[in-house]
Amino acid sequence: MNFLAHIYLSGDNDQIKIGNFMADSIKGKKYLKYPEEIQKGIVLHRAIDYYTDTHPVFKQSTKRLFSTYGHYSGIIVDIFYDHFLAANWRKYSGSQLEKYTLDFYALLENNFDILPSKVKSFLPYMINDNWLLSYASIEGIEKVLSGMNRRTGRKSDMHLATKELQEHYQDFQFEFEIFFDEVIVFSKEKILGLNEK
Repeated sequence: MNFLAHIYLSGDNDQIKIGNFMADSIKGKKYLKYPEEIQKGIVLHRAIDYYTDTHPVFKQSTKRLFSTYGHYSGIIVDIFYDHFLAANWRKYSGSQLEKYTLDFYALLENNFDILPSKVKSFLPYMINDNWLLSYASIEGIEKVLSGMNRRTGRKSDMHLATKELQEHYQDFQFEFEIFFDEVIVFSKEKILGLNEK
């Protein structure tokens, strides 16, 4: 799962959203230095990542890409799944996607001091180009994948993966819908468990 799905799966708790969003920049036990609700978001993020990577439907999606993109296939599918969430937002949320993204950016700006330096450095670009909203279009996904390809030293060719997305669009969407219904249930149960501790 990429940014949009992780934020959505955090529910309504703003601090859990922030923790989930910044979790990839927090290694090992360093999460313990953050406030409790932020910690919950980081733990939730890690649980969602493990659940996703081991889920048979997600593996089915990555298998379609593996011969071309190898170990980058999972990263690409994460982004594809964010595309399907953004493109079908009304199915999953009562709010407009644009408002949801702007509200989230405002939340991050209001809590800027707590964010890791890595997140602080890319956040202005994320807000300026509204990455979360851009996931709804193929062009937006291509731009995200191009950025990730640059970060791999142009070794991954991830920017070309929108070709497979378009060729197998219905297959990827079908898999996303099955998977996402299940990860929603998983995430709600995980949050309940974290709140009981």
